[in-house]
Amino acid sequence: MFLYSSITKKVLMALAGLFLVTFLSVHLGINLMLLKNDGGRLFTEAATFMGTNALIKVFEVVLFVGFLLHIIVGVLVSSQNKAARPSPYAVSNSSDTSLLSKYMFHTGVIVFLFLLLHFFDFYFIKIGLVAPPPGVAIHDFYSRTLLLFSTPWYSLLYIFCFIALGIHLNHAIQSAFQTLGWNHGKYMDAVKFLGSAYSLIITAGFTLVPICILFLKH
Repeated sequence: MFLYSSITKKVLMALAGLFLVTFLSVHLGINLMLLKNDGGRLFTEAATFMGTNALIKVFEVVLFVGFLLHIIVGVLVSSQNKAARPSPYAVSNSSDTSLLSKYMFHTGVIVFLFLLLHFFDFYFIKIGLVAPPPGVAIHDFYSRTLLLFSTPWYSLLYIFCFIALGIHLNHAIQSAFQTLGWNHGKYMDAVKFLGSAYSLIITAGFTLVPICILFLKH
């Protein structure tokens, strides 16, 4: 993979990114179940199904591969771009690079660091690498989530990270379609609109959960 051309790396990153975009929709749907006033029954059922279903476990492996592929190739492409332009231009040209694209690497780093934190808070507890907090069972994701989102600094950090993810998605979706050659003039405006709308929905949906828990269930 390290020897592939820059175009091949970008195509791999685009495909992995679009796969992860699909996963976000599923994850958001499960997270919104936290807002149902049923003591966490529906959310727990969904989380249990995701954690025990054999097909989902296979998908989980594919998901991790997708994350790693997207991250590794993203770092490689960013490094190649910087190596090709080692010194900044004397006069910047804002028409060459959009504001969002300039911060793709930065928002990607924020999302990656948050992903590590998310693993420590949930996945590593589930597989036994990290001990759960006192009074919370290993597979009690509902109580664990309420505990985390009832902490103001954690909720604010979570919201900040998903705003960064939304910014990352907004440009990434458009960039992925262009990389894959799906940027025909007839529908590219629609792709940009749908990409922006999807990014906004993902950001709003994920941030709604900690806000509601912090102010309504605390």
